[in-house]
Amino acid sequence: MSFETWLLLFVTTLGISLTPGPNALLVLTHGAIHGSRRTLFTIAGGLVGFVVMIALCLFGIAALVETSVHWLTALKWIGGAYLVWLGLGLWRAPAMPVAVSAQHPTARAWTLFRQGLFSALANPKALLLFSAFLPQFINAQHSLIQQFVIITFTYVLAEFLVEMLIAATADRVRPWFVRAGRRFNRCCGGLFVAVGALLPLR
Repeated sequence: MSFETWLLLFVTTLGISLTPGPNALLVLTHGAIHGSRRTLFTIAGGLVGFVVMIALCLFGIAALVETSVHWLTALKWIGGAYLVWLGLGLWRAPAMPVAVSAQHPTARAWTLFRQGLFSALANPKALLLFSAFLPQFINAQHSLIQQFVIITFTYVLAEFLVEMLIAATADRVRPWFVRAGRRFNRCCGGLFVAVGALLPLR
């Protein structure tokens, strides 16, 4: 892959990462509640999920999903149900504490990682997006494994930079979220429920 092609890939993936989605909303929520450092676990989980999505796309599974209405419908309902469940959990969550203590973290690292992972995997739209976007940068004359590594690294880099910016911003405006009390949790929870409810219907 030439440098010009890679640069175009990076700019395009950066634009995709800046598009609001379930993972960005989850990172925003966790950044405000748990702080930007602990949100790294959420971000890591989401990135692993996206790597799986890219692998499925590049190695042919996405074609099966695109041609099978039943598979796509099942994935939509499973993903929607998970987002609704996550939203209801946020809705019922108590108001966030004034500060996050390193000695008493508000959530286990595995819990944050798992939520980031499932949030990425629960959105079949991402699989369809990758299946439409990534082939533009694939050269059939070169090693698919090598191109998978380059494309995956580029997307993970862009997504990490954007989500870290979101988490850091949420962490800095934490005092506003604290004053908002449970209204912030209910607002984010309501958005998750809405996204989860609409996902299977589109």
